[in-house]
Amino acid sequence: MPRQRPFLITGFEPFGGAERNPSMHIAEALDGAEIAGQPITSLTLPVVFGESLKRLDQAIRRLRPIGVIALGVATTRSVISIERIAINIDDARIADNAGQQPIDQAIIRHAPAAYFSQLPIKAIHQALQQAGIPSEISQSAGTYVCNHVFFGLMHRLRLQRRIPAGFLHIPPELDVDELHGLPLPRMIEAVRLAITTTLSYAEDIRLSAGRED
Repeated sequence: MPRQRPFLITGFEPFGGAERNPSMHIAEALDGAEIAGQPITSLTLPVVFGESLKRLDQAIRRLRPIGVIALGVATTRSVISIERIAINIDDARIADNAGQQPIDQAIIRHAPAAYFSQLPIKAIHQALQQAGIPSEISQSAGTYVCNHVFFGLMHRLRLQRRIPAGFLHIPPELDVDELHGLPLPRMIEAVRLAITTTLSYAEDIRLSAGRED
């Protein structure tokens, strides 16, 4: 009997002098789990421009996942941010973990300026809200390694529209940042809900969740 294709969750290693990265711990906590009948496989990516996409591409080739949700921490956010769009630019405020600091560079030359998420972002937002987990639809994933991976992921899967894929930014852990943070178990629950919702919706719902700024 052929092995069931997994749903892939990725997180990042610590960066910027931090000792922990909750995205890594969420991914590790879900590794080997079964959600909505689907096995979950996780991958921790380096916070390194270029190498992060190489590792992600290798995993997608090897695993042939039925869906991908990439996670990253946004230290100034206090809610689960469901990213709508990835843009084709690296503009690093700080160096990555290999000392690289690209400024105003295309992630992939001759690729489109942007890609939209292939996740049911509004349905995920609704599911999190109904569960009492603070969330938002975010219109910018930044210009650091998170957006780098998000854009590379969407470019990699651009011809495979049946594979839902996208990016969630999570806040810091509550133990680390009492102002912006959420408890790690709550964020694990949020990602579980995001996976379940993704597997349940072939098309997204219509829901007002825009911004004026």
